[in-house]
Amino acid sequence: MRRPLLLVLIPLVAATARADEGMWTFNNFPTEAVQKKYGFQATPEWLEQVRLASARLAGGCSGSFVSPQGLVMTNHHCARECIEQLSTAKRDYTRDGFVARTLADERRCPTMEVNRLLEIRDVTQGVQQATRGLEGEKFEQAQRAVFAKLEGECAQSAALRCEVVTLYQGGRYDLYKYQRMQDVRLVFAPEEAIAFFGGDPDNFEFPRYDFDTSFVRVYEDGKPARTEPYFRWSPHGVKEGQLTFVSGNPGSTSRLDTLAELAYQRDFALPERLFWLAELRGQLTQFARRGPEFARTSEGLLFGVENSYKALRGRRAALVDERFWAQLAERERELRDKVNANPQWKQQYGGAWDAIAEAQEKLKPLRKPLRMLEQGAGSGSDLFAHARALVRATEEQKKPNEQRLREYTESKRPALEQELMSTAPVHPQVEELTLAFYLSKLREELSPDSPVVRKVLGNESPEEMAARLVKGTRLGSPAVRKQLYEGGAAAVAASKDPMIVLARELDGPAREVRRTYENEVESVLKRNSELIGQARFAVYGTRIYPDATFTPRLSYGSVQGYTEDGKQVAPFTDVAGLYARATGQPPFKLPQSWVKARPALDPKTPMNYVTTNDIIGGNSGSPVINQDLQIVGLVFDGNIQSLGGDYGFDAAVNRTVAVDSEILAEGLAKVYGAQRLVKELGLAPDK
Repeated sequence: MRRPLLLVLIPLVAATARADEGMWTFNNFPTEAVQKKYGFQATPEWLEQVRLASARLAGGCSGSFVSPQGLVMTNHHCARECIEQLSTAKRDYTRDGFVARTLADERRCPTMEVNRLLEIRDVTQGVQQATRGLEGEKFEQAQRAVFAKLEGECAQSAALRCEVVTLYQGGRYDLYKYQRMQDVRLVFAPEEAIAFFGGDPDNFEFPRYDFDTSFVRVYEDGKPARTEPYFRWSPHGVKEGQLTFVSGNPGSTSRLDTLAELAYQRDFALPERLFWLAELRGQLTQFARRGPEFARTSEGLLFGVENSYKALRGRRAALVDERFWAQLAERERELRDKVNANPQWKQQYGGAWDAIAEAQEKLKPLRKPLRMLEQGAGSGSDLFAHARALVRATEEQKKPNEQRLREYTESKRPALEQELMSTAPVHPQVEELTLAFYLSKLREELSPDSPVVRKVLGNESPEEMAARLVKGTRLGSPAVRKQLYEGGAAAVAASKDPMIVLARELDGPAREVRRTYENEVESVLKRNSELIGQARFAVYGTRIYPDATFTPRLSYGSVQGYTEDGKQVAPFTDVAGLYARATGQPPFKLPQSWVKARPALDPKTPMNYVTTNDIIGGNSGSPVINQDLQIVGLVFDGNIQSLGGDYGFDAAVNRTVAVDSEILAEGLAKVYGAQRLVKELGLAPDK
């Protein structure tokens, strides 16, 4: 039986003094707290170097620039989509690995985008002024318009990506300007058997023995981009107790959410998502058993499903823990008591919590049509995703930029076009499975009597319809997608492509349920979360950090083991432990490259280690650096106790799991003979 996830929630207001807690923005880093605890001062110049040497992978991961020639280090599982897209039945880079021996051998990733944060600008006053006094639909429209205006004014070219970021639940709004790099090429990837050694049984566990790394390169005008500053490699690695920093892009946390929002997650959103993932996992597992090519083309999707299932199961385990829930309740009660004790604050902010609770009640009957028609429509089907993008993009582009759906504003156009024109392969049998699964869930969740279900399915079964659509569509061709996109709304409206027809049939009901959600639920949550954010500032000031928003953050900590089930867990594993753990059978089967290299590897070389850095999903691929701006590791996971980190942080047991920089260097040189890469990283003298 899985041990319970018991967390000791450390109050956010005391985070800087009591623990290595917090995913801090670069314009509000707790320099004094770090200096007091570790004796190191993170100067503005030091912070700027870290920010500019860090990278964001727009698909949901992190990375770092590790040479002046555009070289980016990240995880294997972060580059996995690219690796799979470049693979074929004859050349499976996921299984066999990839090493570009020359610059000309580096292969372009069809859909990858790398971002570097150039500037942060506070736009709180302008955003709040635009929405002041507004509620419901008017609030939603005004905020959408001001976001689009700010982002559009900022992103003056396709080389820039600009995003208005909501921080402190709306207590602050910042405009983030990124350098956008869309010519990204694969340089190195190990075999999946070593990148994900231990598979699902070892996922979110420690000890670990993974070589979860990949290298890509960003290009500009057909040449490797100039990327300075960048992180150098540490010549000495890292030691127990040493100060470490993790610079990455944590996806999302809910540490500032109200109890009503967390109760909805606990009782509805998380259980329903877990049931969905469990059923899909079973179907994908059976699908993969049909043959090697079935397994190859579906393994990436199965990997994501299994990873999500385990992570969400851990989150729910935290929320159903009575002791942890009591601590969440106490945190909210403390803030509300302080607000209610001040007549002015009570008048301004006191009703926000109840308004959010009422919005959650409105969400409950709306959640299934919202999930099935809008947020999860066509879930897993690339062909349907292309169809919906074409239907919506061409329709939205007829509107003024400020009135468009958020994902189709001008600032989002480069990413949209990259996805639509991608040369990534489409696998028809996987498409049939995912589309049939979605259509069956559509019927199940909305009922066979739903007008939408009757219109979409007619007399067909989900399996029959999925087979017909996948066989009949031409959207697997980038040229066809390009032609429809450039033809605009008229061309898409006239198209008889069956996947386009499905997207059109679902679009009206989906837009209707989205409008209801945005005007009656989301606008209420935004408006009142903003008030709570202002209340939190009034009470606690800027001593707290905002929830994660998939934007660049910096955490600090140190290399430390921990106690689990009464036993001490050492902070490091080593190469000797890797070979001792290997059984010769998946998921503990080593690739032949590592079997052959065993005599050349030092068994004492550290493999993986854990730190007290505060991370969450999205931090995968983040560099672990020391105070000298040197690479000492590569984040790829958290331990099982960290799964409740969406809601709180316990420095006693929450741990970041990283690949040690020493095994990264030794593996590249002795296992893969990647001498060009080794030299570029500064790990070998120039000859």
